[in-house]
Amino acid sequence: MQKCRVTALAVFYLGTAMNTLAANAERQEQPVIVTATRSAQTADAALASVTVISRQDIERQQARSIQDLFRGVPGMSISNNGGAGKDTAVFMRGSESDQILVMIDNIKVGSATSGTTAFENIPIDQIERIEIVRGPRSSLYGSEAIGGVIHIFTRKGSGAGFKPNFNFGGGSYTTFEGATGFAYGGKQGWLNMTASGIGTRGFNACTGSSDAGCFVDSSDPALYDKDGYRNVAGTARAGYRFQNGLEIDGSFMRSAGKTEFDGSFVNKGIVMQQVFGGTARYSPLKFWRINLIGGSSREDTDNFLNTLFQSRFNTTRNTISVLNDFTINPKNLLTIGMDYQHDHIDSTEAFTVRSRTNWGVFAQHQATVAKHDFQLSLRHDDNQQFGSRVTGGAGWGYPLTDNVRLLANFGSAFKAPTFNELYYPGFSNPHLRPEDSRSFEFGTRGKAAWGNWSLNLYENDIYHLIAFDAATFAPANVDQARIRGFEGIVSLQVKGWQLNGNLTLMDPENRSSGPNRGNILPRRAAESFRLEADRQFGQYRFGAMLLVEGQRYDDLANTRKLDSYVKFDVRAEYNLNKHWRLQGRIENIFNEHYQTAAFYNQPGRNFFAMLRYQP
Repeated sequence: MQKCRVTALAVFYLGTAMNTLAANAERQEQPVIVTATRSAQTADAALASVTVISRQDIERQQARSIQDLFRGVPGMSISNNGGAGKDTAVFMRGSESDQILVMIDNIKVGSATSGTTAFENIPIDQIERIEIVRGPRSSLYGSEAIGGVIHIFTRKGSGAGFKPNFNFGGGSYTTFEGATGFAYGGKQGWLNMTASGIGTRGFNACTGSSDAGCFVDSSDPALYDKDGYRNVAGTARAGYRFQNGLEIDGSFMRSAGKTEFDGSFVNKGIVMQQVFGGTARYSPLKFWRINLIGGSSREDTDNFLNTLFQSRFNTTRNTISVLNDFTINPKNLLTIGMDYQHDHIDSTEAFTVRSRTNWGVFAQHQATVAKHDFQLSLRHDDNQQFGSRVTGGAGWGYPLTDNVRLLANFGSAFKAPTFNELYYPGFSNPHLRPEDSRSFEFGTRGKAAWGNWSLNLYENDIYHLIAFDAATFAPANVDQARIRGFEGIVSLQVKGWQLNGNLTLMDPENRSSGPNRGNILPRRAAESFRLEADRQFGQYRFGAMLLVEGQRYDDLANTRKLDSYVKFDVRAEYNLNKHWRLQGRIENIFNEHYQTAAFYNQPGRNFFAMLRYQP
């Protein structure tokens, strides 16, 4: 890893020197984002490291799930237990999947029992865009934002008049998918409604045994069956802007399905995710803007062994937020906010505590002083279970030239223990304290006539990690981790081809005392590289993606190795006319056999074709 750090530093300064010469670079239009600061700003103005995935990106890549979309995104790793609809964990900059805050249309989602978000059940046809902010954000959002924030926005009506849309396709593993909906947009109002469905027979998810993986005896014929998945989802989003400037927006999403997997205790899950909420925005004075956000997210899981009911885990999370933006002058914005959160569980397990509340207040100041951009934030959380927590953040940006910008960020963050860790019968510890982190980041980004680029170096130290303590047979705050990394991102055009590439080098080191000290944290690849190419030829569009991920380990002891792999996908698109498109994709064209979680298979070579209609 020492060589990686030296190389990263060399690339960092070389890139800065080269692009300082690009004084007359053309500027590209940047999307407006809200996640990095909880107030609207352009992506290039953000001091944080941000990736924005638009609806156009989703359709151009022909992505069929969020895990498919996230593979190879800078700083992100994916772990999946055997295909569509199976447990999917997202790691951001080496942090755990329960150390990432996830929102849908400004509403915080995730399971209060496990602490994670079921990305596998979020329908990709319902998504308008995704904002990914890397780095700690607890000083703005509270618990869970150690690794970063993922904010998913559902589709929104825009433009004038009625615009229907439709797509249907099928492919390998007896898979069929489809979606239909419409958008309506006028001068003051907008509406979008979309419904989608997916069904697949899947493939054999697990290659485990009676003592590892899915814990099924190798002689059991169920271990070799196909593990299917079905899901039906719908969303609705509407808004209106009144003459006095008041703007209201409401959204609803529901996803319900059935997933099959291998297991001796449970092998089938009936799952449901639901999110609804609303936002009101109003400026009572020219310098003062109020945002009132409220909603509820729900995640239900019923587990079965064949047809016999085994357990139920239903969680509900209700949230209310009030944000006040005060524009002191064009170069000073003060934000003062309050968040309320109430978590409740309903389970067949005898949890001793089934609900808790959290109150949070925060302040943020964004300022520009003599070309220096600053972002300072401070937050206090008061949790019914563990008491008070204070977190802070500081960001700095400086334009080295008209086209090159230097950046630095510091942030502290925490993650509250989950209900499983605190109260699960027989395997919990009600005296757990939150996990804490301190993170530093230095970077630079720039524009040139040929495209955009960015380079980032970071270190995140995480303390009081919750892990199973064999001495007490319960979880305890016993682990620590130090995660260092480098991210390089470039986007350019070469002879009509749009090329997007990124390289991630990471050293996710276990710093706990004991025999595992110095080991690599499980399921994190130390190196990953993604290169995507895309070009339009008249009515045709062709694209390809190369993904390379280094080896990783599946256990803390680093005895169970997951091999490195190279995955190559190709895609093509034909515009039948201005409304109809025919798309086709071959994934894993060289039929690479790989695993992102030990004993769980990933798709081999497969194809999928889709017909799309858009006005």
